[in-house]
Amino acid sequence: MFRPRVIPVLLLKGKGLVKTEKYKKANYIGDPINAVKIFNELETDELVFLDINATKENRTISIDLVREIGDEAYMPFAVGGGIRDLDTAIKLVNTGAEKLVFNSAFYDSPELITKVAETIGNQSVVISIDVRKNAWGKLAFYTRSGTYNTKMDPLDVAKKAEELGAGEIILNDIVKESTMLGYNTELIKKISESVNIPVVASCGAGTLDHMKIAVDNGAHAVAAGSMFVYHGPRRAVLINYPTKEELIELFNKG
Repeated sequence: MFRPRVIPVLLLKGKGLVKTEKYKKANYIGDPINAVKIFNELETDELVFLDINATKENRTISIDLVREIGDEAYMPFAVGGGIRDLDTAIKLVNTGAEKLVFNSAFYDSPELITKVAETIGNQSVVISIDVRKNAWGKLAFYTRSGTYNTKMDPLDVAKKAEELGAGEIILNDIVKESTMLGYNTELIKKISESVNIPVVASCGAGTLDHMKIAVDNGAHAVAAGSMFVYHGPRRAVLINYPTKEELIELFNKG
């Protein structure tokens, strides 16, 4: 039966796990390794770890932490944050990461994307397209944790990502992050129809039905943050994940 991947996105600030709101207000959640252990027990499909300060601090996501994650995780996982050269990319994959997520480096050094794809395989190269409306209400691609407006159209960015050799796109609407009110389905549909590589919908999920809607609009997989680390209206920290039976029922209902 049909079931797309459902992926928790975990944000790192150094070696601590945090959750942001619209890419701001980083609230401490806990220890990432403890989170991995819980997601192991919940039989999670896949994980994504993003170091939100790595690029701004001119460093890369901690290779030691990635090694710890790799030693503990039963599921495939992707990592991102400050990856700016081929040697680092190779080290991270050798340390245990199955996929590498690029955002700022994709814009600043597009040739790196092709080098990494040719060296370790395009299935391991993921472009994170962070989108926000500019002052004129037009969607634009942002880098550096959502602080720099490249003035590029997200549709052109997606096409370029595919041309450079990326094997997957994570699509993020910055203003929807942590709102738990649903994805930007119009954007998901537009981007999914423009490329032949998988598009992972991210930012905004608050219910399983939101995920079903995203898939119905073209997403190949769905990702979320708040939905998997918070519980209840007061947003108490509680790592959670739906059962396989719930997901099969969700994605196969009319």
